[in-house]
Amino acid sequence: MRPPVQYPNQRVGIFVDVQNLYHSAKNIYHGRVNYEELIKHLVGGRQLIRAMAYVVKSEGIVDIPATRPVHNEARLQRPNQNIADEASAESSFFGALEKAGLELRMKDLQVWADGAKKADWDVGMAVDAIRMSSFLDVIILVTGDGDFIPLVDYLKWGNGRVVEVAAFRRSASSKLQEAADRFISIEDVPRAIMRMRTRK
Repeated sequence: MRPPVQYPNQRVGIFVDVQNLYHSAKNIYHGRVNYEELIKHLVGGRQLIRAMAYVVKSEGIVDIPATRPVHNEARLQRPNQNIADEASAESSFFGALEKAGLELRMKDLQVWADGAKKADWDVGMAVDAIRMSSFLDVIILVTGDGDFIPLVDYLKWGNGRVVEVAAFRRSASSKLQEAADRFISIEDVPRAIMRMRTRK
């Protein structure tokens, strides 16, 4: 199937599953996503109406900058400092997302009594995309999660919208790639992946 033609007057909305992208970039490429470059590429000269990023606070998705590794003994001796460092790193990460032009939607990490953790924005991201579809022509889902296939189908066939999906091809659901009108492989976007510096 040929991808749909892009027109300058198309109204675009971008919905970014930050957790999905963060872990894929880190585990596959040992890098981070350059959101500013990615968004510029995804918009492609069309009209960007909204760009949303879905994040979970205190989930541990941010690598703490450090000049040397912090050993367990040091962590035990300075627990308050480590908490402050993590909060500062998280704040910097969120600030970088906003600087890239993304509106943040945040929720706190839920930790249950048995130690289990729950943190995902799947339902919230889907609801926002459906709500905003009334004033968008193109919806771009930035995620490789196959759970979004019903959303893609609904937006395409129920609302008549063009749905594009951007993700790392190696970790993205193949069925999600097939369901979208157009799939954008982040690996192929110039300057979209920033390599992490290895610590000595």
